[in-house]
Amino acid sequence: MTVHDGQDLALHQVKRFARVGDGGQGEVFEAGGPGRLLYKEYREPHKVRGDALTHLVRVRQEMAPAERDRLDRQAAWPLCRVTDGGRVTGFLMHRAPETMTWTTSKGDGKLIELSYLLREAKTAWSAVPQPVPAQRLDLVIQVVSLLEWLHGLGLVVGDLSHANVLWSLTPEPAVHLLDCDGIRAGGQEPVLDQADTPDWQDPLAPAGLPASVDSDRYKAALMIGRILCRDPLIRPGEPLALVPGTLDDRRAGQLAPLWRQAAGPAGSRPDLGRWRTALSGRATIPLRRGVPRPAPSGADPAVFQQRGPRGTIPLRGE
Repeated sequence: MTVHDGQDLALHQVKRFARVGDGGQGEVFEAGGPGRLLYKEYREPHKVRGDALTHLVRVRQEMAPAERDRLDRQAAWPLCRVTDGGRVTGFLMHRAPETMTWTTSKGDGKLIELSYLLREAKTAWSAVPQPVPAQRLDLVIQVVSLLEWLHGLGLVVGDLSHANVLWSLTPEPAVHLLDCDGIRAGGQEPVLDQADTPDWQDPLAPAGLPASVDSDRYKAALMIGRILCRDPLIRPGEPLALVPGTLDDRRAGQLAPLWRQAAGPAGSRPDLGRWRTALSGRATIPLRRGVPRPAPSGADPAVFQQRGPRGTIPLRGE
């Protein structure tokens, strides 16, 4: 079975094995083939916008090899559509890295979701490694850099929450984005109509309109603050109680105004590049708005419109 060329696969070509996930829009199964693949099958295929899924597949296909490797490493991106009788039933994707799973006391494997960063460690999930403050900051920077990159590709993430970002500390802090079929190109409709995760909504988003880059920026701010504070409910504009040792004074000073600004109306939220600069601790220089110089006065425009005498230019050898 070939999946990496982006061409559609017929449903009968997909070797479907154990079910490993069950969500509101579909079920996820292990799939046979080269590499560690999963098949997501939609519950209501008649509602799927097949052209939107085609676009996501094409985004990956049109990337340079280095970019495609990054996408595969950091996102469960649609590799190809699966169809049955002309209808899109789902798509194939890579499995998340093994480093982003943990094993329960009963031997069950589970994903290391962002939720494990937002609360104090508990005995029930003591096998999940806990980051030291510097690693916690690195994970935030990884999230911000990934979202900034996707925005640079003209994409809107949409439903961003504790449940669709995975993380690992091995061999170094890294993140992995799930539910990538919910991503859409700016100005286009999503594969399926999206619903926000409770407690992760943008309160100022216009009702009835799809997610936007601006709502992504708000949800990114939620994620930044909640990871840095280990608080699953804190929102932009509220007092920040950072995990001790996570930010030095410079970073904390640069983060505070962005946190307040993120609570503002649509169009005023900081973009991901500003967050990345603040979190990296780089110094910033405020720029003053330039004042245009007045046009020179007193000049006669006719002077510049007159045609002067034209001569000749001697060529070599003449």
